[in-house]
Amino acid sequence: MGTRDRGGSRRAGGMRVSSQGVTVVTLLADPDAPTEIAQRMARMLPDRLADRSGEGRRFDVEVVSEPFTAAAEDPLTLMHRIRDRGSAGNWDIVVALTDLPLHSHGHKLVVDLSHEHGLALLSLPTLGGFRLQARAQRAVEEAVLSLASPQATEPEGTSRGQPLRGPFVGRLAPVRPGQIGAEEIVDLRYVVSGPRGYLRVLLGMVRANRPWRLVPGLSKALAAALATGAVATVNSTIWNLATSLSTPRLVIATVGSVALMIGWLIVDADLWHRTDEVSPEARKKAALYNASTVVTLGIGVIVCYVGLVLINLVWALFILNDRLFASTTRTPLHATEYWTLAWFVASVATVGGALGSGLESDEAIRAAAYSKREQERRTALQGDQGA
Repeated sequence: MGTRDRGGSRRAGGMRVSSQGVTVVTLLADPDAPTEIAQRMARMLPDRLADRSGEGRRFDVEVVSEPFTAAAEDPLTLMHRIRDRGSAGNWDIVVALTDLPLHSHGHKLVVDLSHEHGLALLSLPTLGGFRLQARAQRAVEEAVLSLASPQATEPEGTSRGQPLRGPFVGRLAPVRPGQIGAEEIVDLRYVVSGPRGYLRVLLGMVRANRPWRLVPGLSKALAAALATGAVATVNSTIWNLATSLSTPRLVIATVGSVALMIGWLIVDADLWHRTDEVSPEARKKAALYNASTVVTLGIGVIVCYVGLVLINLVWALFILNDRLFASTTRTPLHATEYWTLAWFVASVATVGGALGSGLESDEAIRAAAYSKREQERRTALQGDQGA
């Protein structure tokens, strides 16, 4: 018959099942992106788990959206929160999803598992910035199957589940087993390390911030950039400058204007992460957060820049007079001149957009640059520093 476990579930042959023969799996997800990912995978997860587990097992998957990481980034604290929430919810298996990067013993945490309590904590940024939905689903499947599988008993009497499989712990992935403290309820942990692991987490953090939201989020800055570009396109001085600039100088103008826009946004909205701690781990975390901010803003600003080039090109095709342009610049107005002018005007307009971003509120810029949980984390951090 097996022994009765928490919440009316029991262990049949070492496997976690409910008293009704159905394993209840709850995806406890932070709001925003983690909840969206959990809701998409929940549609097909029961059938996939049943197919992979075999033996006629059934799974019932539900999604609970709660900010379980509020005011906490410590995996030990979070696992205790998840255990308490799982006990209150009468669930067999709980897999918690967050888009915050978590750290453990100097490494970036991928997943924590407690087979005794049927718990898993998954940090989505460590799965990288590409194919996140597929990787997250595979990671959740492996975690659930490991938690539901028979446990092996160690010589000292502790139980240990089967190691995870899948592409995120494969031969090419920078993922390896991690150190576990004596006070923790975790019995299996995976972390990422090394330069490839750092890059993987960085891309995952940028993906969680969804940099494409920066374009509509900076409406006033874009309005200033478009106005600047419209005026610059009909300015004869800009015509002469554009025709005299070489490609390397145009590239320098592009890099300079984009860098100015990024720097202005960081300074104006106070997006730079600072820490009062002197430990190497705290400094590494601060560097990671700042790198994700720069890359997120960089992608968003570059998307805006490309849009400005295209808009200015269309505007130039519509408004410019070839005879007037040729008489002013002593250069015929051909396709190359249209392109060069649109390119240079985009750099000028981006500088104007940087000045226009000062009209945006700090909250609007943070909302455009960060995920919901990252905004909450930074708000809480600023509150702690001001206290």
